[in-house]
Amino acid sequence: MALPPLLHVQDVSLSFGGQPLLTKVDLRISKGERLCLVGRNGSGKSTLLKIAAGLLQPDSGRVFLQPGTSLYYLPQEPSLCAHATTADYAQAQISDSTMAWRATTMLEALGLTGKESTQHLSGGEARRCALAGALAAAPDILLLDEPTNHLDMPTIEWLERELLSLGITLVMISHDRRFLSTLSQAVLWLDRGVTHFLNKNFNHFEAWQEEVHTQEERDAHKRDRLIAREEDWMRYGITARRKRNIRRVKELAALRAARRETLNAVGTVALTTTTSSVSSRLVSVAENVSKSWGERVIVRNFTLRLLRGDRLGIIGANGAGRTTLLRLITGQDQPDQGSVTLGPSLQSVTLDQQRRTLNPEWSLVDTLTDKSSDYVQIGTEKRHVFSYMKDFLFRPEQACTPVGALSGGERGRLALACALLKPSNLIVLDEPTNDLDLETLDVLQERLSTYQGTVVLVSHDRDFLDRIVTSILVPEDDGHWVEYAGGYSDMLAQRRQHNLNNAPLVQTTRDLKNRSKTPENTPLKTGAKKLSYKEQHLLDKLPAEIEKTETTIATLREKLLNPDLYTQNPMVFEQITTDLQKAEHYLAECEERWLELEIKRESLRSNT
Repeated sequence: MALPPLLHVQDVSLSFGGQPLLTKVDLRISKGERLCLVGRNGSGKSTLLKIAAGLLQPDSGRVFLQPGTSLYYLPQEPSLCAHATTADYAQAQISDSTMAWRATTMLEALGLTGKESTQHLSGGEARRCALAGALAAAPDILLLDEPTNHLDMPTIEWLERELLSLGITLVMISHDRRFLSTLSQAVLWLDRGVTHFLNKNFNHFEAWQEEVHTQEERDAHKRDRLIAREEDWMRYGITARRKRNIRRVKELAALRAARRETLNAVGTVALTTTTSSVSSRLVSVAENVSKSWGERVIVRNFTLRLLRGDRLGIIGANGAGRTTLLRLITGQDQPDQGSVTLGPSLQSVTLDQQRRTLNPEWSLVDTLTDKSSDYVQIGTEKRHVFSYMKDFLFRPEQACTPVGALSGGERGRLALACALLKPSNLIVLDEPTNDLDLETLDVLQERLSTYQGTVVLVSHDRDFLDRIVTSILVPEDDGHWVEYAGGYSDMLAQRRQHNLNNAPLVQTTRDLKNRSKTPENTPLKTGAKKLSYKEQHLLDKLPAEIEKTETTIATLREKLLNPDLYTQNPMVFEQITTDLQKAEHYLAECEERWLELEIKRESLRSNT
């Protein structure tokens, strides 16, 4: 038989202030499945997770959780203030006192000691602490809302490996395409209050989304033509056949009602950039620059030529000095040694990750116009602020909404709208992708790619970097930074490793357990410098085998969706169910073996 759902959110509806947010929404997940929840900012994704977690009551519908099943919800902005230290927080998430060791293990794996005060954590440290608590709880179902926000790349890669190794049942919201592509087995798309289900990896989502929108347009066109025909009949074709006329009048009324109730597609984000005069060819020249904080060297003997039209990315672990280097390059901070020379006629605009330029007490309109008028100036064009708001998916009724009441994604869009109003030939972006939905990211990428000036950005989003930058700065030992040509994937190919630091956070809890079981006096084998031939052959073969098995599983599940299959042919139903269970078990084995070999390969590379 098909696996019963561990969690089933069925026909759930919810309205806020009379506006429907969710309409007969369904979310179903079985043991071992990994589902990603996607949709625009404000579409109700976080609300749906809160309903699934029992933190919010819907107006109608039901939420079923299999008896005896544990569920853990990690919100987008977790609160740690009720606990003194990171260890206190992580241990408080564990219901079984005999498993308290997991808190220490997870904190150690995520680079925390457990002694850090929760009152003085950075955004990245707070997120790592919250993740440690969630993973230490070892729930049957884990609900994650934007888990990669404020994380550096080594930690994101560690999280991907850890979640795969645990084989946990997972529902996740994220703007990180690479993260979703690595982990997801299915996609639930929340669009205009209703859900659409795709039983495939996130890689297939965007093509499927286009198909859905195209079909909606076809259906709307057919309905409009039918309404026009019936309205023409109403005006000219009514005859004495009373019963038939009554039926057609009712059908026309039903068609009109269907058109009124049809959910219109949400508009697209329209980002425009205001380019000032062309900057000089040399935008920024750094010569033998060094910068320290106390005894710690952040930048040592750094030299760079930033030219007009360059798209420079800066990556590294939290605390590596990415923002410091960004501020040095753009002249916002002065080096301890060396010099930074900025080109003449340089006009820069900065978008920082804390959105500090936004006043939470100002309204949306006041923020965009700086309380000066009802119009905004975009280059030589003058537009009404309401028109400009629509370009960023803000509704007219939100005009007087205080900035502090906006969601994280909406604040991100507002910060972008303000930044792009200013004339510039240099755009400086510090973690611009945080809280933005996928469609806004797409348009931002397009605008930055066609921007006539220079772009310097700090980001942990690997897909975003691959699409935008022409070179990447990566931290090495002792404050040294190295520039690599191309995007993030190009950098990995050049470095021949998947980690940013010499001591990356890529160990899973299984590795930590195995390490603790190894006697200290047992000498480690140091002769092997690479995988054996059989291991390398298996590692090369497994991705294709995993993809093939995922396709088989999707085909079998699609067959089981036929509601008449069991009644018409129970033997076929049983056979498909058995084949599905075998395929899922084989997939888990393949993923497990691939993970072990990949970790072994990385370990051998880092030791050579």
